[in-house]
Formats: sequence, C-alpha cells, structure tokens
Amino acid sequence: MNKKVNTLLFVLGATLFNILIAVISFVLFTIIFINFIAPHIPPSGRSWGFNLILLASLAVSFFVYRIVLKLLISKVNVEKYFDPIFVKKGLKKNNTTNP
Repeated sequence: MNKKVNTLLFVLGATLFNILIAVISFVLFTIIFINFIAPHIPPSGRSWGFNLILLASLAVSFFVYRIVLKLLISKVNVEKYFDPIFVKKGLKKNNTTNP
C-alpha cells in the first residue's frame, strides 16, 4: 500500500474510533444518569440532563481521541507511512528528475 491509501485508512479508522468512543460514553453516561441522578430531579429538569450527557460524551471522545493519537504518533513514524493531507500551495514534493 502507498502513503495515500494508508492516510485514507487511518482517517477512516480514526473517525470510526472517535464515533465509537462517543457512543460508548453516551450510553455509559445515560445509564448512570437514569439509575442515579434522574430519580432525584423533577421530570421537567431531566431533558437538560440528556443535553449535558451529549456534550460530556463528545468531550470525552475528543480527549480520548487526542490521547490515543499522541500515543500513536509517538510510536509510529508518521512521515514514513502517511502522506500529508494538507500541503501549502507554495510547497511541492521534491522532484528528483532534472528539467
């Protein structure tokens, strides 16, 4: 596989990982909320709880993603296996052939 395919697979895998972490944390926070917090608040205030759960699950997935990404970057030589996604317009790849 070349660098572009590796980059595409990495981005797809990282996106799926981030979504999976968000869903898992949402389910976990929802279970905790329903079992321990919801019985102690009035029904009119429970809708705010689910909004907070959604925000908390997104925040948790963001932080877990950052930690795992830093770990991966420290263990894998990123420049060797992945192609940069965004390249400045003024910079071109080094051309080894002479004009």
